[in-house]
Amino acid sequence: MVAIAGPLIRPDESLHANAQNLNQSLLEPGSTVVLENGETQHHWLGTDRYGRDVLSRLMAGSAISLGVGLSSVLISLLIGILLGAWAGYRGGRVDALISWSIQVVWTLPTLLMVLAITLAFGKGLWQVFLAIGLTMWVDVARVVRGQFISLREMEFIEAAKAIGYGDLRIMFRHMLPNAIGPIVVIAAANFAAAILIESGLSFLGYGAQIPIPSWGNIVQEHYHLITGRHAWLALAPGGLIVSVVLAFTFIGDGIREWQSQQTS
Repeated sequence: MVAIAGPLIRPDESLHANAQNLNQSLLEPGSTVVLENGETQHHWLGTDRYGRDVLSRLMAGSAISLGVGLSSVLISLLIGILLGAWAGYRGGRVDALISWSIQVVWTLPTLLMVLAITLAFGKGLWQVFLAIGLTMWVDVARVVRGQFISLREMEFIEAAKAIGYGDLRIMFRHMLPNAIGPIVVIAAANFAAAILIESGLSFLGYGAQIPIPSWGNIVQEHYHLITGRHAWLALAPGGLIVSVVLAFTFIGDGIREWQSQQTS
């Protein structure tokens, strides 16, 4: 909700929450400033070295980080479901070829692949979520393939074939709904991983480019202050990254346990 409604509720309403005022740099959390026109500004999490409101930057960064995570997951689901479903349903040479592709991509380090794709397409947000999505589809494809291999031997699938239903109808109207549970679990795990990777790329300078805020580049701007009295500037975005990643990890684990109880 904060990511969606951020521009309406954050203290700094400027584009990317990038309004600078060097006279208000490095204010402590909870500071209040009286402007020349008599208005008051509340900086609940203080300001950074450029006088930008930290709370507003974190709220603006949430839209970027969560947006990249969502886009990456959607891309990985699209590719992974299509390839995994086709491999699991058809079998034979199709399955062998797609399984070989999955194994090849699986053996490559994810972060190095993302960096390589990002360098090939250039720095920017769409390059980041495209790169992450193109490396995470293998997890989805493996799960979907395994589910479809077990489902294709079921009686209702044999009945659908006997009636004369087409392959696409059988795959996506009869088999996919029965495989949706494990897909949701892997999607939650991929969402957490995507946020972590995006934050790492932004920290290294290959993700969201300044002045566009993301939690990763906010940490990068202030990590050198981590041992001083302004440590909150790096700890706040870092804490958000950890909290969101853990939240989606726990969601995935909870769904997995619920499924285990339903099937037992």
